[in-house]
Amino acid sequence: MRNFCPKRAFSFIFLLPALSTISFTLTAQTLAPLTVEKIMRDPKWMGVAPSNPYWSEDGTKIFFSWNPEKNTGDSLYVYKPASKQTRKVTPLERSLLPTATGNYNRLFTQKLFVRDGDIFWTDVKTGQIRQLTNTVEIESNVTFSGDESKAVFRRGLNLFALHLMTGELVQLTNFLPGTKKAEAAANEQDKWLKKDQLALFDVLKERADKKKEGEKIAKSNQPKRPKEIYTNDAILDNIVLSPTADFITYRATKGGSGAKTAIVPNYVTESGYTEDLPARPKVGAAPNTSQLFVYNIKKDTVLEASTKDLTGINVKPDYLKDYKADTAKKATPRKVQFVSVRWSEDGKYLVVMMRSLDNKDRWIASLDPTTAKFKVLDHLRDEAWVGGPGSFWLDWVDNETVIFHSEATGYSHLYTVNVRTGERKALTSGKFEVQQAQLSKDKKTIYFQSNEVHPGEQHFYKMAVTGGERTKLTKMVGANDVTLSPDESKLLIRYSSATKPWELYVQDAQPGAAATQITQSLSPEFSSYAWKEPQIITVKASDGTDIYARLYVPKKKNGAAVVFVHGAGYLQNAHKWWSQYFREYMFHNLLVDLGYTVLDMDYRASAGYGRDVRTGIYRFMGGKDLDDNVDGAKYLVAKHGIDAKRIGIYGGSYGGFITLMAMFTKPGVFKAGAALRPVTDWAAYNHPYTANILNEPATDSLAYRRSSPIYHAAGLKDHLLICHGMVDVNVHIQDSYRLVQRLIELKKDNWEMASYPMEDHGFVEASSWTDEYKRILKLFQERLK
Repeated sequence: MRNFCPKRAFSFIFLLPALSTISFTLTAQTLAPLTVEKIMRDPKWMGVAPSNPYWSEDGTKIFFSWNPEKNTGDSLYVYKPASKQTRKVTPLERSLLPTATGNYNRLFTQKLFVRDGDIFWTDVKTGQIRQLTNTVEIESNVTFSGDESKAVFRRGLNLFALHLMTGELVQLTNFLPGTKKAEAAANEQDKWLKKDQLALFDVLKERADKKKEGEKIAKSNQPKRPKEIYTNDAILDNIVLSPTADFITYRATKGGSGAKTAIVPNYVTESGYTEDLPARPKVGAAPNTSQLFVYNIKKDTVLEASTKDLTGINVKPDYLKDYKADTAKKATPRKVQFVSVRWSEDGKYLVVMMRSLDNKDRWIASLDPTTAKFKVLDHLRDEAWVGGPGSFWLDWVDNETVIFHSEATGYSHLYTVNVRTGERKALTSGKFEVQQAQLSKDKKTIYFQSNEVHPGEQHFYKMAVTGGERTKLTKMVGANDVTLSPDESKLLIRYSSATKPWELYVQDAQPGAAATQITQSLSPEFSSYAWKEPQIITVKASDGTDIYARLYVPKKKNGAAVVFVHGAGYLQNAHKWWSQYFREYMFHNLLVDLGYTVLDMDYRASAGYGRDVRTGIYRFMGGKDLDDNVDGAKYLVAKHGIDAKRIGIYGGSYGGFITLMAMFTKPGVFKAGAALRPVTDWAAYNHPYTANILNEPATDSLAYRRSSPIYHAAGLKDHLLICHGMVDVNVHIQDSYRLVQRLIELKKDNWEMASYPMEDHGFVEASSWTDEYKRILKLFQERLK
């Protein structure tokens, strides 16, 4: 499910015994046979891959997190391309470095950043750093003002501007918590009494008049302060000062009221008492709602941006046609989320990206700050849900043109639209995905990552901002995660292949240039085993779709096979780079050594294959995605001589869910299944992920009933293992316990469950991983051999 970390966010662990300028050769040879105990040790035995790489501001150094010394945690290292030397950064040096993140001026000569809640300024060329604030309160979201003379930042509820030369600090907003309290209205008797007193006594009237005049004079002598704006118990964010300093836009978000939160008890604690862990509401709980406001500084007024005139805002989703009562209701404007608010550099145009709360629409629109009215520039509707790579990324190409991703053709591609004329242009096209994009500093070039060569490869390209020819800059087969040097002349590549974990390389930003490896992280023990490179194949699904898969074929087959189902749903695993399921990859090597054939499919809803595959499970999870895995089993029988009665299936999270659906709704296809941390009832999962795919339980109960394993448990015929961490705050163990009760009431006796008292959704302890996979291996050995 969505809560699984994507490849970009993962840091894999491998160990290197020595460090300096690293150069040695390891010869792969067959080690002693693999065992579950060897595979599931603390991953440091493999070596610790570098992570979080970035360039120094002047481009002469490369920094990255690494742990070649087998310490408790990673340290910061620096590599100098000129000398080709690598060393650890000292704590003192690290404290003096600017952070990797921050905001630059237009010429990229200065940078503002926040460290430990304070604001710093740095000169990019000289490296000079100046601390601008030193406060107890936390400063955040610092940017340059439109004229670049000030640092604009958030402190507490409000926005401030600090003049970089004079040090003058100006408060730009006066947001106050709560609701403005009106003065208690005087009753009629009190009003009459006051009026009568002033009419009777001249001295009282004279004093009252003098008091009013004094207050008027005092008020006129006060400097102008920003308007008092009460939050009305909303959370304010995205507070942005326009480049012309005439307007401030901000978003106000209120949480859904009355949503219950699930309880996750933690039984094994330091205190000796059972302690409740913070968890989440379930799908269908009242979602957050947001409003967008424009504060006109000169007029001292606030306007709310109205969405009632957005294209298609009143259109009901098609699925409601299955429920006559709902379609009979009058259409009303749907609520939206304000995703991003971006001003052009000259402050002339304001562009807002929005999505509907029911996930069916995305709008890009210009907003007139003087009237708070929208003009739609691009409207994307998907009866399933709007998504795909880069769906909510937006940037300015120039003062009239914005660039964005869209799946309008079925694949995520780059487009521009002119805010003034409304002219829209496709920059890329084809049956591949543009997955990430960024503009060059001069905004004349687009750099992007795509899988144009093959769905299982990721390469880095450049192209003119007007579109046209694409130039591929990387050539290593696998995944190439690229960070451009500050002058955009070199590529810092985080690269891996199917059998080798992530390492860092440096390459000139030219097509065909050689990439030089700068880290060597693998341990001799890991490198001594000849890890198997899976074949990347396609399996023809029953509906004619080509499904990509990893296939592992043993030299000596035992006639049995195992189908692995990756988690997260929207995730890719049949690729040519190092899998985030590295333990499972090693386990598959063990299975192959034992004679099993292993198939790992990118079933329907997997990432990397465009809109139709991404949304193939809409309103029926356990439909086409399960059919693909069943078709994979049939492929193994037809093409690889596998005994149809000796196929197993396993997976975690979404993979655990598919395993349950396979065992319950396709009896006989899989002789044994291991469902790890599985979702058993989608009505119990979270809102952001589930509502995209199945809508909400109260409005689309049909989708939830056909998609939830607990309703199909009576179909269990073969052997099932369930494993679940007891402090799982993602998929709660309550899911598995409810299913267990259902199996008990159905009088099923061909299942077992293992609970892990100290494990969350992703296991941490080597002992837990070892226990779980020994049980899985035992299940397959007993039931498939």
